Amino acid sequence: MGQLDAHRIRENLRELSREPHLASSPRDEDLVQLLLQRWKDPESGLDSAEAFTYEVLLSFPSQEQPNVVDIVGPTGDIIHSCHRTEENVTGEQGGPDVIQPYAAYAPSGNPQGLLVYANHGTEDDFKELQTQGIKLEGTIALTRYGGVGRGDKAVNAAKHGVAGVLVYTDPADINDGLSSPSETFPNSWYLPPSGVERGSYYKYFGDPLTPYLPAIPSSFRLDLANISGFPPIPTQPIGFQDARDLLCNLNGTSAPTTWQGALGCHYRLGPGFRPDGNFSADSQVNVSVYNRLELRNSSNVLGIIRGAVEPDRYVLYGNHRDSWVHGAVDPSSGTAVLLELSRVLGTLLKKGTWRPRRSIVFASWGAEEFGLIGSTEFTEEFFNKLQERTVAYINVDIAVFANATLRVQGTPPVQSVVFSATKEIRSPGPGDLSIYDNWIRYFNRSSPVYGLVPSLGSLGAGSDYAPFIHFLGISSMDIAYTYDRSKTSARIYPTYHTAFDTFDYVDKFLDPGFSSHQAVARTAGSIILRLSDSFFLPLKVSDYSETLRSFLQAAQQDLGALLEQHSISLGPLVTAVEKFEAEAAALGQRISMLQKGSPDPLQVRMLNDQLMLLERSFLNPRAFPEERYYSHVLWAARTGSVATFPGLSNACSRANDTASGSEAWAEVQRQLSIVVTALEGAAATLRPVADL
Repeated sequence: MGQLDAHRIRENLRELSREPHLASSPRDEDLVQLLLQRWKDPESGLDSAEAFTYEVLLSFPSQEQPNVVDIVGPTGDIIHSCHRTEENVTGEQGGPDVIQPYAAYAPSGNPQGLLVYANHGTEDDFKELQTQGIKLEGTIALTRYGGVGRGDKAVNAAKHGVAGVLVYTDPADINDGLSSPSETFPNSWYLPPSGVERGSYYKYFGDPLTPYLPAIPSSFRLDLANISGFPPIPTQPIGFQDARDLLCNLNGTSAPTTWQGALGCHYRLGPGFRPDGNFSADSQVNVSVYNRLELRNSSNVLGIIRGAVEPDRYVLYGNHRDSWVHGAVDPSSGTAVLLELSRVLGTLLKKGTWRPRRSIVFASWGAEEFGLIGSTEFTEEFFNKLQERTVAYINVDIAVFANATLRVQGTPPVQSVVFSATKEIRSPGPGDLSIYDNWIRYFNRSSPVYGLVPSLGSLGAGSDYAPFIHFLGISSMDIAYTYDRSKTSARIYPTYHTAFDTFDYVDKFLDPGFSSHQAVARTAGSIILRLSDSFFLPLKVSDYSETLRSFLQAAQQDLGALLEQHSISLGPLVTAVEKFEAEAAALGQRISMLQKGSPDPLQVRMLNDQLMLLERSFLNPRAFPEERYYSHVLWAARTGSVATFPGLSNACSRANDTASGSEAWAEVQRQLSIVVTALEGAAATLRPVADL
C-alpha cells in the first residue's frame, strides 16, 4: 500500500494521454509496446507478457469528406453550418490526430428535412411527438444525450419515419446548467460550448463481424449486409452551441416542461423554424455523413503473475487502453493505476519476496470504445479456460470521475471483500476516515443483515466487465472514485468523449495531487491480494440471498396479483429462494468450522470452487434469444418497470395487455421456470459436493 505512489500515477497519466490514441491508431500501437516493455522489465516486470491481436470491424469518419450539418434555404443555398471541430482552447484540440466528432457505425448518407426536437429520443418521446400531431416522416430529429443508449435514439427515430438524427449534450445534463465560455474549461471542469461527445452507436458488444467467435484469421465472418445492431439512419453528434442555434429558432408548440434544458431559450418541438428567427421558416436541415467501415488490427496486452500454489486459478484485473481523443480520464486514469499496481507487485515478485497463491492476470483491452471489442474477443477465444478457472474479474475503466467518494458496482459475492479492503485504507482529503466510512456518507442502504452499509451498484454493460459477467458468469466488479451526487446532476464527468479530456483537465480540476487515483490503486490492490492470496476465497455467497429476497418481494408485491389472474403461481420461486438461502447459510457455517481447524488444502480447494462457480449457475444461454451475450438470468438488461428478475419483469410488461393463453403469457411462464431452475441449480452448487 505504501509503495503505490501518487506522483508515479500522475506521470503515467501524462505519458498515456500525451497524444490521442484511438483504437488501432499508431499511438494506440505505441502504447501496446509501452505496456509490454513495462511488464517485461527485469526489475519491476511480471512473469510473462504478450499481445493478442484481432482483426475487427471499426468505423471512422472520412478524412477527405468531413461530416457536415447545414441549414439549407428554400433555394438550396447553405445559410448556416454547424462547427465541424471543437474549439482549440488549449492547443490540444486542433492536432491532426484529433478525430472529428462522429457517431461510430452510423451509416453514410445525406438526408434533409424539417427539424423536430425529440428530447432524449426514447420510444415514448417519439410517441409524444405523434400525440402532438407532428408528422415525423422525412424529418431530422434533434435529440439530447441521456435517457437511452446512443444507438437506440436512431433506432427509435427510424421506426417513426425520421430520416436523420442529431445528438447533443444539454448543459442541464452535464454542466449543471452553466454554459458560457468563462464558466467552462479551461476555466473550470465544465464542458465548453463546442464540446461534442463521440461514441459508438453499435447496439451489441464484440466485433460486429464475428459474434460468438474470436476475430482471428480462421473465424467465419458475416457478410456486411447481414450485420445487425448498427443505426439504421445517418446520425451525427453536435456541440451545444450549435444545438442552441437550431433549438432556439424552432417553431411549433412548446416542449413539455420535463423536456426543457439549459440553452437559454424556451424549447419548442418544431417542425421547422419560426418566421421571426435567424433562419427563414421553410429552411431545412441537411445531415451529410461519410463514415466508413474498416477492418483494423487491435490488440489486448496480457501480463501474468504465476500463482505459487494454485496457478490454474486466475484473478483478472482489466482496463481498456483506447480513447476517443487524449482520453486522460477515459480510460487513461485507469491505465495509469494499472501500471502503478503492476509495477509494485512486479517489484515484489522480482525481488523474490512474494508470489501469490493464485495467478494474477493484468489486461489492457483494445477497442473498448467501439463496443467492448477487445475484452469480448478475449472471452470468446478463451471461453472454456476462463469459465473453468477464473475466480473474479476486477475492472477499473475510468479510475476517477471526481474526487468525492468511492463507487463500486459488482455482483453480491464481491461485496464483503470490497468492504474489508476499504475499511483498512485511509480516505484522501481532510479528516481521518477510512474509504469505507467516507463511502457510506455518499452511497448507502439499509441491509436486513448488516444494518447501514455502502450500496454496491449493479453491473450493466458500460465497460469491459460485461462479457465476463453476462457471457461467462464470472463474479465481477467495477471500481472508481466519483462525485458528490448532492452537488451535481451531471450525467457523467463533463468532458466525457471530447477533445477536452486532457492531462491538464485531470491535474487541475478532477484530482489535483492524484490522491483519489492513489485511493483507487490501494483499493484495487488490496482486493487483488485478498482474492489471489487468501486460503479461503473471500467471496461471500450468502450475500446473494439478500438480492434474491428483494427480487422475490418485488415480484410478489408488484406482479403477484397479475400473475394470479393468469393462473401463474410464484410458489416454486418462493421455495427456490428459500432453498438457496438455506444452502448458502449452511456453506457459510461449513467454511467457519473449517477455518477454526487446520483443514486439508484439497478440502479448501473444493469449497473455493463452489464459491467460484456459484455465479456460473445463474447462466442460461437460451434464456434471452433476442439478446446477444446476455445469459445471466439475474443481471440481464431489464426493460420492465418492476425491480425483479429481469426475464420475468420484461415478459410481464410485454404480456400485460394480452389475453390469458397468449404466447406472451406462455413466455412469462417460461421465464419463471428459467429463474426457478437457475436458483435450484445454484442451491445444488452450494450443497456438500457428495450430495446431489
